[in-house]
Amino acid sequence: MNIISFVGHSGSGKTTLIEKLVRELTQRGLRVATIKNAHHKVALDTPGKDSWRYTQAGAAMSMLVTNGGVQLIAPQVEQREPQQLAERFLGEADLVLAEGFSLAAGAKIEVLRRECSTAPRCTVEEGVVALVTDVDEAYPQLPHFALDDVNGIIEFIQQQAGR
Repeated sequence: MNIISFVGHSGSGKTTLIEKLVRELTQRGLRVATIKNAHHKVALDTPGKDSWRYTQAGAAMSMLVTNGGVQLIAPQVEQREPQQLAERFLGEADLVLAEGFSLAAGAKIEVLRRECSTAPRCTVEEGVVALVTDVDEAYPQLPHFALDDVNGIIEFIQQQAGR
């Protein structure tokens, strides 16, 4: 399964970017799932909050991971046997977009906005493969995308998934 994590400082625009990517990717016919890593206690599936916004944008599934548990949101779930449930929730997505998980292994795209910080949250050694940024001096060896370059980011993700 193809998974890419979006990391960055609080308020950098990760959720808004993922929401745009989910919308565009689903319009292109992909089944996209999201996983959000929250480091604080949250009310689950509250209208207007991140996981709710992802499902409203068209995500087939959305998962929120906290220290206290996991929330999986999948609209229109019928009763099924365990094997069917496992296939439904773990195998149907073409692509998983994760938010957070800066300490986890795997490819990461960092969202870095000058108004939040000019210092990246993660390093290349920690898996950063590209930046969505207005900070030109950060990791100049990596691909940089503008905050509104949804098509460019999608092309990059598809190239990464093809590896």
